[in-house]
Amino acid sequence: MLQGALITLRARHDADLPVLQSELYDDVATRSRADSRPWRPLPPGSAHSPYAVAGPSDEAACFSVVETASGELAGEAILWGIDSHNRSAHLGVALLPGHRGRGLAPDVLRVLCHYAFPVLGLHRVQLETLADNAPMLRAAGRAGFTVEGRLRGAAWADGSFVDQVVLGLLVEEWQR
Repeated sequence: MLQGALITLRARHDADLPVLQSELYDDVATRSRADSRPWRPLPPGSAHSPYAVAGPSDEAACFSVVETASGELAGEAILWGIDSHNRSAHLGVALLPGHRGRGLAPDVLRVLCHYAFPVLGLHRVQLETLADNAPMLRAAGRAGFTVEGRLRGAAWADGSFVDQVVLGLLVEEWQR
């Protein structure tokens, strides 16, 4: 487990799946803004669920986010597209609706960076978010990320194309 000031990142448990499925995946409006793939209905317990517990992988590390004070499941965090040659990866965070707005996201990002940099030895991490996702942009800024660019009309969300913002953090910036 990885410990932050407000959250703990731990391996995903089978018991987490129904909660993540119903509160994150089945929220079509939110899910379609957070994923580049179109939303499709999935039955409970489907092996195709993006939250299905899988074995260790060199390409991704999937965590459940637990709010430390309450011990409640608060969401998911993922380091994906891990590139061991270029020592880089992408990261993502999705908090359950009841845990948003509590200041957890910057802590999740910091703990993911602790995993990425000293544990995995990566040099760079990045995240992409919709340009109108002000909470994620604020959280990333508070965690030390720098806006590196804007991809115009890069994401299809809510029936139209929207801009995507790319943010990055290098290990030397994180160490400061």
